[in-house]
This record gives sequence, structure tokens and C-alpha cells, in this order.
Amino acid sequence: MYDLIILGGGPAGLTAAVYALHKRIETLVISEDLGGKTAYRLQLKGLEGHEIISGLEVVEKFKRQLEYLQFAHKADRATKVVAKAGGFTVMAQGGTYEAKAVVVATGARPKWLDVPGEKRLMGRGLSYSAVSHAQVLIEKNAALYGSSERAIHSAAELAQVAANVHVILPDKGASELALGKKLRANPKVKLYDDAQLKEVRGDEFVESIVVAQKGATQEIKVDGLFIEMGLAPNSELVAELGVADASGCKTVTNKCATKQAGLFAAGDVTDVHIEQVLIAIGEGAKAALSAYEYLLKQ
Repeated sequence: MYDLIILGGGPAGLTAAVYALHKRIETLVISEDLGGKTAYRLQLKGLEGHEIISGLEVVEKFKRQLEYLQFAHKADRATKVVAKAGGFTVMAQGGTYEAKAVVVATGARPKWLDVPGEKRLMGRGLSYSAVSHAQVLIEKNAALYGSSERAIHSAAELAQVAANVHVILPDKGASELALGKKLRANPKVKLYDDAQLKEVRGDEFVESIVVAQKGATQEIKVDGLFIEMGLAPNSELVAELGVADASGCKTVTNKCATKQAGLFAAGDVTDVHIEQVLIAIGEGAKAALSAYEYLLKQ
């Protein structure tokens, strides 16, 4: 039985692993790969290779340390966590593992709109997080699709840097918010109410989008597109433990502890505000140190 199993090899999981190993905790990281969201780069036509996600160098150092300590990593896919007396059983495709404590750092995935061109151009002018990538659209023509409060906030952030912003809204709900009304009055922003994004076009990079509104279809030239449908946390493997909220995010205390004793969580899989690499790094360190305190008392 391990002292600690960490599920996920992204910024939160890698940081948790390094901190746990420094504390001489017998630790195992279970993940299919290492690096998580830091492997994602947003590129624009004419700005190939431009890096936006910060914290990459820090994560790379943690990643190299874990790769050196090969005994601490299993390249496997965890499928379920079961609580038992004295700890947990982690079921994975390649076997079953046991630990006294678990840190879940499995991250989240963007919700796809699933229109033609979307997956092909992801990362090549198309992003799912304006909070991470808005700054690369400085003085560029940007577009954003979404109807949530998150989408309106993202559009407002884009409007601070982009030359102009086309905001495609499938309904009018979010645009009636105070910030939505402020956007409507911004000359740099054009809102398309009751509209649908039908296609993303471009050879190697996003060049235009096709929008349908009131029975008419038009093509809009843009340099970049944000699809803000929200994130889906990868929390299915702990669904039966009752530690998640209605959206599937694991709710945690300020020590990254869930209501299940010995189960901790960090990064985008939790309800911590804003999905950023540096925030995930801090939360991963916190989760590992909290797990260490928990194990000392057992």
C-alpha cells in the first residue's frame, strides 16, 4: 500500500508529486502522460510558436524530476476510486492500487461545440479560454461564441485588447446582464443575438467563421476564435464518493481537502476559481502538504 496516490500528471498533479516526494512520502502518480495543459499552445497565423500559458518552465522542471524517478509514475488510466477501511483502492486499466490517501488532479476538458473545422483548428487560432489567451489577440480581429456569464466576461476581456470582437450569442440571456449591456455599448464589440456558429474555416489557421442568424448566413473574417462553453471536470472516477457539486467539480476546503477523509483534490477538477497553470501549481503543492499532515495523524 502506498502512502499517497496522485491521479493526474498536469501542473497540479506534478507539483503535488514533487512536494510529496520531498516529504519522503511513498508516492505513486497514475497518469497516461505528463504535462497536462502545458502541452497546449495557442498559435496564430504569423505568430507561430507564440507561448501564452505561463508556468511552463516550472512545470517542465517538475516533469523532468518525476521522469527521473521512474518508480513514482505509472503510465496508466485510473477509472475508479473506492474508499475502504484505512484508505482507498484505485482501479485502473492496467491494475489495482491501494493508498492511505489520494490526491485527485485529473483536470478538466473543454465542452465542444462540435462544428466543422473546430477540432482541426484547435490551438491554431481557436481556444477555449480567453482568460489564458486573450492577450495574443492584441489589435487583432477576434470572435467569441457562448451564452454563459463566463462567455460575457471573456468577451469583455477580449474587448480590452482586440481591435474588434464579434460575440455570437445563441440566446439573449447573458447579454441582458449588466456586463452584457456594457458590451453592447462598446463600439469595438458586435453582438449577434439568437445566432449560431456553423463552421470554422481556414487552411492551417483560423481565417473566418460562418454565423447563422434569423435565417441568413454570413462569413466573418477573424484572426482568432474563442469557444466559451465552459469546462467539464474529469471527476467521473470519484463520482460515487459524493464529493462533487452539481457541475461535477470537486468541492474542496482551503486545504484542498474534500469531505471524504483522506481524499484531496487540486487544479481544474475542483471548484477553485479560474483555470490557470500557476494557480494549479499552488493548489497542487497545497494538496500534497495537506495530505502529508493527514498521514502524520494516521
